[in-house]
Parts: sequence; structure tokens; C-alpha cells
Amino acid sequence: MLTRVGVTGVKKPVRITRAGGTNILFCTIDVFVDLPATQKGSHLSRNLEAINETVNRSLVEAVPGIEAIAASICRALREKHEYSTYAEVHLVADYFVERPGPSGKRNLESFKIMANAISRNDNGLKKMIGVEVVGMTACPCAMETVREQYGSHVTFETDLPVISHNQRNIATVMVEVPEECDIEANDLIDLVESSFSSATYEVLKRSDEAAVVLQAHQQPKFVEDVVRTLLSKLLVHLEGLPDEVQITARSESEESIHKHNAFAERVTSLGELRAERI
Repeated sequence: MLTRVGVTGVKKPVRITRAGGTNILFCTIDVFVDLPATQKGSHLSRNLEAINETVNRSLVEAVPGIEAIAASICRALREKHEYSTYAEVHLVADYFVERPGPSGKRNLESFKIMANAISRNDNGLKKMIGVEVVGMTACPCAMETVREQYGSHVTFETDLPVISHNQRNIATVMVEVPEECDIEANDLIDLVESSFSSATYEVLKRSDEAAVVLQAHQQPKFVEDVVRTLLSKLLVHLEGLPDEVQITARSESEESIHKHNAFAERVTSLGELRAERI
């Protein structure tokens, strides 16, 4: 038996219709099924049929999110590969949101949204929605060292923030939700961005640059802090969902003074987070 056989890198446009309007997203799609020992090869054309049928349907019918697309493709795979006991779908799309910078001027900012769906004979169908966001962190360790060297008279309350080195931080979150539930990608983006030392922006004038740097240095964070902050915010935002909901939160800082990166991740459930809060 082979665990996964399928196709990767299929590019398709899908139409997503939410309360805020309609978006056309250009997705990269990977799909897989398992292959029993009695089957010499998988019918790869059936994978493309499953993708095309679902994508074409999204262009004429309202679909609430790419996680719904992933779930629909997953069901189609199981139907077309009648020998399968497992199917898996991954979608990734570039996503643009208009939002204001520090001065209030609005620009289109780029993000990634992701969706997964998995179907097993013994566990039904599960879907996941997630985002990837680029932000900024200021290192607390270097900041403390600088403070020690220049004396304890330098404080956040009376002076400018102490200098430190900065990092570009790439954070992702994936949330597994029941098939009947929907989560707004925009909400996840907001939660991730607010977990950084500062958000980053495509266009910044000099006064905007100063505002971003000052904000980041007023909120220094380790890569671990980004994950902890994000999980705390998710716990509040997802309070209506059941304990079984799974969450993966990941943060990677591209170091500016090292040749390596710093990384932190937690895989947990809402139930586990709620128990810890108690």
C-alpha cells in the first residue's frame, strides 16, 4: 500500500463570496489519495476532474471560503477513487487586503491564505483554514544588553526606547474547524499582525517608518512571544468553537545579526488552552 499518490502544483482561480463581497483567488492545489496494494496505479486524471468540477462550480455558485473548496475537492476524490480510504487536499493563495498605514493612507498589503481538508474512513472529514503574515519583531535580549551598558537611567517611560536589532517575522496559524463552521481569514490576519512587535507595510514615508520602528521597540518580543500572544488572542476570538478544535501557531524570525533563524511553534487544542487558562 502507498500512503499518498496524487498531483501537486495545480493552479486554478476560485471565486469566494463572503458578506464583504466577492474575491477571485488564484490557488495552488495539491491533492492525494492512498493506494492499496491491489491497485497498480492511481487514476491521476480523476484528481484533475475532482479539482475542475469544484473550481467550475465556485465560479457560478457562492462559496464562503477556500476551506469549503478544499472540503468539496476532498469529497470528490473519495467518490472518484472508490478504492481509497484516505484523501488529502492543500490550497494556498495570495491574498490582498486594503489597510491603512501609520499615517492613515491606505494600501494593498499582501498575505497568504491556506486551507487543508482530510477525509478518513474512520474519522470523517476535517478542514483547516490558515494564514501566513509577515511582520516585525524587536529583540528584547539585545535591548536589555544595551540598557545595561548605557545605564539603568534609560527607561521607556522617560526616554526613547532602547535600541535593538530587528527581525522580519513570518507567522502562520492553521485552525481546524468543524465542516459546518466558517472563520474569516481577515480576522486571522488581524490577530497575527497584532501579535508582532509591529506590522509591516508595503509603502512607508519617512514619518511612517519612524512610527513603525518606535512601535516595534516599545513592544520587543522573542519569537516565542509571538506564538504565545497569538494563542491568547485566538482563545478569545474562537470562544464559540468546541474544545476539539486544533490549532497550529508558528513563528519564524529571520535574524538580522545571525546567519540562522529563530523558530517557535505550538500544536494544541482549544480545550487544552482553556484548561491552562483556568
